[in-house]
Amino acid sequence: QVQLVESGGGLVQAGGSLRLSCAASGRAFSSYAMGWFRQTPGKEREFVAAISWSGGSTSYAHSVKGRFTISRDNRKNTMYLQMNMLEPEDTAVYYCAADRWGGSIPSERDDYDYWGQGTQVTVSS
Repeated sequence: QVQLVESGGGLVQAGGSLRLSCAASGRAFSSYAMGWFRQTPGKEREFVAAISWSGGSTSYAHSVKGRFTISRDNRKNTMYLQMNMLEPEDTAVYYCAADRWGGSIPSERDDYDYWGQGTQVTVSS
């Protein structure tokens, strides 16, 4: 079992930046693939980015590619999402997730085993 806690959300103007963090409990963090998802009211939770257990491979949704960067520090059991050039359309609750398999960097919600509680990101125009 692993517990995930997101932080770093808030209110920012369009064009601004935020960095989200996801702190994980447990010693198995370094073997898990990790991902970020986001959700707005009335919509499905959608994939944002994912990173392999080593950090050597990453994947991004088309809508955030070139603006967001996912990274991780296995010594600190923490994953990050650096969000630049934010747009009002990025407003959502952002969730981090862990995949126990770790052998790939999945983009499907059902491939992830553990989820955090989410952090709100609001981008004003």
